Amino acid sequence: MSGKKLLMLVGDYVEDYEVMVPFQALSMLGYQVDAVCPDKKAGEFVRTSIHDFEGDQTYSEKRGHNFTLTADFEAVDTGNYIGLVIPGGRAPEYLRLNAKVLEIVKQFAAAEKPIAAICHGAQLLSAAGVLTGRECSAYPACAPEVGLAGGTYVAVEMNESHVQGNLVTAPAWPAHPAWLAAFVEKLGAKIEI
Repeated sequence: MSGKKLLMLVGDYVEDYEVMVPFQALSMLGYQVDAVCPDKKAGEFVRTSIHDFEGDQTYSEKRGHNFTLTADFEAVDTGNYIGLVIPGGRAPEYLRLNAKVLEIVKQFAAAEKPIAAICHGAQLLSAAGVLTGRECSAYPACAPEVGLAGGTYVAVEMNESHVQGNLVTAPAWPAHPAWLAAFVEKLGAKIEI
């Protein structure tokens, strides 16, 4: 099963759809998705938030579901995974302060393994210093961070994704179909109907 293992970095107030949908979709495709959070073990949970676009200047936020972690953060060995998933929401604000989280992101980038980041997930990419000379989409409010990290922010529609090399990025959960399809392709899978 080690050839089909993915790592998902989460924290409290991760965006509900951005963690639940990819976790379920990738699991349905046969991947083992190890969802981890600093200072937490398998079986514990993080609280999610629901971000919606209701005509305000930014998204609204409501309490989401509890999301159960499937692996222990302390046991993460990036060599055991073929790809990394970074959901958005407010969790990246917290996660980017953890040195081990940043090291994990750096290791995936250095190994050129597929990385899927959505929404505020770009905050982890920026903080890890892996965006220099790279293109990255994200929630528009993260554009300054992408630029300050040496990357080029790519504005795409909310339902689109952007791919450059091993990096698959998107602005928000409406992009799930495009974002997940591009990530799965980077993983080497082929889906036919």
